[in-house]
Amino acid sequence: MDKTSNVERTESKVEPGVMKNKAFYFLILTFSFSYLLAATYYILGGRIDNIGFMYMAILYMFIPMIIAIILQKFIYKDSLKVLGINFKVNRWWVVAWLLPLFLALLSFGISLIMPGVHFSSGMEGFISRFSGSMTSEQLELFKTQIESAPYLIFISTLIQGLIFGPTINAVAAFGEELGWRGFLQKQWSYMGFWKMSLAIGIIWGLWHAPIIIQGYNYPQNPVIGVFMMIGFCVLFTPLIVYVRIRSGSVIAAAIMHGSLNATAGLSLLFTMGGSDLTVGSTGLAGFIAMAMVNLGLLAYDRKYSKKPVM
Repeated sequence: MDKTSNVERTESKVEPGVMKNKAFYFLILTFSFSYLLAATYYILGGRIDNIGFMYMAILYMFIPMIIAIILQKFIYKDSLKVLGINFKVNRWWVVAWLLPLFLALLSFGISLIMPGVHFSSGMEGFISRFSGSMTSEQLELFKTQIESAPYLIFISTLIQGLIFGPTINAVAAFGEELGWRGFLQKQWSYMGFWKMSLAIGIIWGLWHAPIIIQGYNYPQNPVIGVFMMIGFCVLFTPLIVYVRIRSGSVIAAAIMHGSLNATAGLSLLFTMGGSDLTVGSTGLAGFIAMAMVNLGLLAYDRKYSKKPVM
């Protein structure tokens, strides 16, 4: 039987029917405004290789937060604190910070055992994958840096990921997390851990569709990439939901999300071969890594936790 923490049970005292209605309105409004933004950007000539894409994507990330605040504060006249805005630091914040790095490195290791994939100290595979998003000057500078000290790039990327993940990236990720792991998780907490995680994962993945179809994360396979992103979100959601519950804070979820975005590139730096469907954190290798960590977390929760939530 699915179990939830004391925090989740406290947040679930509202009747499920009311919670379903709140979730419905949140999803309708979030998807409508998000899809409208992406469609407008595309119709006006914007593409993934334009500088405007970054600004559009950041605004896209904040839509779930905006809708959650409007509904919670102005429509339902309720406190935002019940969505998990809690700055009390505990050990699960550290897990939120470091677990994405572990996932990226594990995904890298699994990528190397995929058919047709091998280690590339010169980062040829990384260059071929991302050269389209660089200017010729940036590309030449990057190649020069690789030739002089390729492993320094790995170290600098690692350090930047650990710094920017829980700071700048977490601020942007909070735009999503207040919606998905704040508002929606509160409304669907009556489902129990696994059903709730599956439902949020599918919805979260579908929400990414207008961005993915433009070539984000899966430039070689944008259509199949939509389904891959749903799979990615389904596998990652139990991990971030668990951290959200154990930490008692949606801030920790934002740190975990931000750290994921900041460190995922490490899984691709030294790989050559494969495709965006097989290698890296968002490919099959990443799926296997997340499945392994989900199983590990389940074992930990059942064996060592005094109050299991899984």
